[in-house]
Amino acid sequence: MHGKNHSSTVGHPHGMNTDYSENPFIVIWEVTRACELRCVHCRADAQVEPHPNELSHEEGLKLIDDIYDMNNPMLVFTGGDCMMREDLFELADYAVKKGMRVSMTPSATDNVTKERMLKAKEVGLSRWGFSLDGPTPEIHDHFRGTSGSFDLTLEKIKYLKELNMPLQINTVISRYNYDSLEQMAALVEELDVVMWYIFLLVPTGRGQMDACLSPAEHEKVFRWLYELNKTSNFDIKTTAAQHHRRVVIQQKTKEKMVEKGEINYEDAISDTASQVDGLKRAPKGVNDGNGFIFVSHTGDVMPSGLLPIPVGNVKEQALKKIYRESPILQELRNPDLYKGKCGVCEYRFVCGGSRSRSYAVTGDYLESEPFCVYIPDAYRQKQTT
Repeated sequence: MHGKNHSSTVGHPHGMNTDYSENPFIVIWEVTRACELRCVHCRADAQVEPHPNELSHEEGLKLIDDIYDMNNPMLVFTGGDCMMREDLFELADYAVKKGMRVSMTPSATDNVTKERMLKAKEVGLSRWGFSLDGPTPEIHDHFRGTSGSFDLTLEKIKYLKELNMPLQINTVISRYNYDSLEQMAALVEELDVVMWYIFLLVPTGRGQMDACLSPAEHEKVFRWLYELNKTSNFDIKTTAAQHHRRVVIQQKTKEKMVEKGEINYEDAISDTASQVDGLKRAPKGVNDGNGFIFVSHTGDVMPSGLLPIPVGNVKEQALKKIYRESPILQELRNPDLYKGKCGVCEYRFVCGGSRSRSYAVTGDYLESEPFCVYIPDAYRQKQTT
């Protein structure tokens, strides 16, 4: 079984020193939007054919150079289905040879062959992520919009295991699988993964509001994940679930108070802020446009794939310039500009709420996280005075 110290497969060469106003912690590049699946939650509204204006091979190499120059962040190839990009492994090889940490999240289709997995291993990809959104074919296949997807995914995972490549499982938590999370965790444990990467559904693309969990259910999931993380053989990372960090800090604080008696609140924050996602990875809360940046298949730069506001295009400007100078990204990086309870919340610098979910629900990326139950101290004090 894998232990929890996966320093070889995670982390960042300069992680703790990264200033998110200058450089991102992670860059997601949607190398193509082509995909054969029809997932009900699809952010990309993926198409069957590649877009004619996709970044060319040369433009892709230049983008990799630009990303590397930003303090060498982690790079993830995604899609659509990144396997439908013909020069994928050439791009990956180029990045790995520069010394970059590269992983990919292809769709589990017939495009994923054992030969391609071997090629990925030879190139030196640090991890391979597959999506599994339910513990049974009924749940997963419904969610993915393609019958047979569950069995195909498990078959591809078996190949990966035979090649001894580190496996990451990506799961979108929504109405579809909320009642089967215990079974899902058992399956992830059985598959011997290094990381369970959990996305809380954001109602964008094909992912709709009625499939989202309620605020109280979000809270329940976060507390469950906190307890699971203590005993699991895999690491747990959450995305579009910034308030999970607040729950982790609260739970750790409570535990320390029990152990030691009263504890200084600021000490609890500083002690846990660097490991709020279960890994000592990011020294403060990565959020859309703040340590996290997304480049689309046509070169549009967005705060994230779930916050689809173009702030520039890498065909016209270097990613570094866009990331550092975009007024929208600068706003997103200033939690004091957040509105409503997020703007006064004592956790705003380590949490900040999901900016993409705020945008999807209200149309304003600075608005308060709509699926958080927490009442900040500032609000409570108002109520008591």
